Amino acid sequence: MNIEDIKKPENLVYSKTPLLTDAVMHYCPGCSHGVVHKLVAEVIEEMGIQDKTVGISPVGCSVFAYNYIDIDWQQAAHGRAPALATAVKRLNPEKYVFTYQGDGDLCSIGTAEIIHACARGENILVIFINNGIYGMTGGQMAPTTLLGMKTSTTPYGRDAKLNGFPMVIAPMIAELDGTAYITRQSVHTAAAARKAKAAIRKGLEYSVKGVGLSFVEIVATCNSGWKLSPVEANRWMVENMFPKYPIGDIKDVLKDK
Repeated sequence: MNIEDIKKPENLVYSKTPLLTDAVMHYCPGCSHGVVHKLVAEVIEEMGIQDKTVGISPVGCSVFAYNYIDIDWQQAAHGRAPALATAVKRLNPEKYVFTYQGDGDLCSIGTAEIIHACARGENILVIFINNGIYGMTGGQMAPTTLLGMKTSTTPYGRDAKLNGFPMVIAPMIAELDGTAYITRQSVHTAAAARKAKAAIRKGLEYSVKGVGLSFVEIVATCNSGWKLSPVEANRWMVENMFPKYPIGDIKDVLKDK
């Protein structure tokens, strides 16, 4: 069999979604962001909503998301993505609107924005990447940093008496009546990535059903900030992040009815 036979459509096993651009991703090897970008792009393509989707990227490692996924984008100031998404969605209620935010962005400077967007029940999807650290700016402690976890600003480990306790945001916002779908997933294995992809799709579908805000948390790695290899980072995440941030659905108003 020659190469042309192998390339025939009937032999195709997988093809890159055309929504992913040819831009070389700037993420570190082993970073979860690239996988999540791929899942988002695939979902949008499979739903046939490329021209109906608007993404909001704030400041952080995900700031250049608009370089990689070929849809309409707006960039928000640090932490303000839910506020901007609110405006975009209310002006264009037929659009699929989502934010793509890290833990330093959403749980720190953006706490007010996410809490009040949830309380208002804005019909948007929030994709929340939780790797427990500020990745872009030097590996500082984030609100989600685990107790005992070493960062550039907690070199001896996070101390509750000095630094407070980690913020577990998903169960908090699940208590707000404006939230419709809250789930926590990961992308460290193929099976996990498939579940994360299904969650992203459900969040986008809910965003046009008028049932409230959907929140997909992805427990992720930052092997550069954690000073671990990609393989070691995945193992560390499972052993240390998952007990504090367990994987699974937390709230689903349509399923629970």
